Amino acid sequence: MTAFEHEEPDRVPAWCGASVEFWEKAKRELELDDEALRVRFGDDFRRVFARYAGPAVPLPDGVTSRTIFGIERRGLGYGQPTSHPLAEATIEDVHAYPWPDPECMDLSNIKAEAEAWGGEYAILGGDWSPFWHDSIDLFGMENLYYKMYDQPEVVEAAYRHMVDFYAKVSERIFDAAADVIDIMFIGNDLGSQIGPLLGMELFEKFVLPPIRRLIDMGHVHGLKVMLHCCGGFELLIPPLIEAGLDGLHAIQPCCRRMELQALKDNYGGRMLFNGAIDSQYVLIDGTPETVREDTRKVLDVMKPGGGYVAGASHDTILEETPLENVLAMFDAIREFGVYA
Repeated sequence: MTAFEHEEPDRVPAWCGASVEFWEKAKRELELDDEALRVRFGDDFRRVFARYAGPAVPLPDGVTSRTIFGIERRGLGYGQPTSHPLAEATIEDVHAYPWPDPECMDLSNIKAEAEAWGGEYAILGGDWSPFWHDSIDLFGMENLYYKMYDQPEVVEAAYRHMVDFYAKVSERIFDAAADVIDIMFIGNDLGSQIGPLLGMELFEKFVLPPIRRLIDMGHVHGLKVMLHCCGGFELLIPPLIEAGLDGLHAIQPCCRRMELQALKDNYGGRMLFNGAIDSQYVLIDGTPETVREDTRKVLDVMKPGGGYVAGASHDTILEETPLENVLAMFDAIREFGVYA
């Protein structure tokens, strides 16, 4: 939390996010349970979740998951949507869509789970709220862009329904446990390898207002607010700062306009950066020695003045990432992340 205040703590905080497959591999190879693995990595964060407690709906053959908004997905990983039910929607269709009830989320154990860590770690809470991803699923990506121009009221209505749901879930979480939560953590991937996925006009008209609504909610409850956003989204940072966002995760230095020194120089006094140690090439293709050296270089740039949390440049370290490289990264964070 000292880092969030842009002051220098005793050391740079560390963050670990990993795929289920990598996490299970690491536990197996190190013979550790979940909490012991977090301690081995030096993760300074813990996270609490609301859990779905609505009606169970069986998945058809070949479908791997279903989103909270009823989109069935199939394929590797998170898969791809099997349909886009709002592709041809009118505003009446949007209002008539079977939006979920926020009461379907169970948060009865959240406070006890957060309290179990005894104040030792920064606690992340709130609903993930990926309304941008949800809108792509519901409309289809090309249709979504067209509708932003041709039927903006349809897109705005859908965003209101989605964010109403997410905001109500987060409100219930914070009413129950804001006193033991430190950071509201939300996520929407708005960048590609070469730049934002939509221009500033569309971002400020459609996407920024819901993000600002969520930021304001977190601040009302006394929380810092951090946004996960992949890709080259540097052009979006100034309006996010203006909207009051406190932190950005996960900072991919190999994307266009995401050079670390420029980010630190231009925004480091106003925005906490979380991540920045390259998992796209360095962690996955390097050796423990090259990972250690790259981590040192990143810390040299990002740690001065606080405002930095060290970790991989994506929140899902992939299974094929060598465990010894990940251990080298976290060991180097401890070695080189100490403030004099």
